[in-house]
Amino acid sequence: MSKYPVNKTDAEWKAILSPDEYRILREAGTERPFSGKYNDHHAQGTYVCKGCGEALYEASSKFDSGCGWPSYDKSIDGAIEYRKDSTLGMLRVEILCANCGGHQGHIFDD
Repeated sequence: MSKYPVNKTDAEWKAILSPDEYRILREAGTERPFSGKYNDHHAQGTYVCKGCGEALYEASSKFDSGCGWPSYDKSIDGAIEYRKDSTLGMLRVEILCANCGGHQGHIFDD
């Protein structure tokens, strides 16, 4: 049982997400830098979690970090959870949706 309000089985996640979305959101995968459709997206509005639709960021918090992935300097209060990640031989901070636990990326020191 998941600690998140949105709790689905792997089969349920696979039924609503594409294989690439599942790999990123549920298996903490990463899309290639500069390849995602939201990297160069600048419309006003709110960015939501692809897995559960929870609002995560306002467009006004997005900035161009030059890293090839969407970057934000402020999340919507309570929308994001942070977790220590020591995979790949490095210590990082993983960003997760607080509503479903979907992987959103990592914090980078710029």
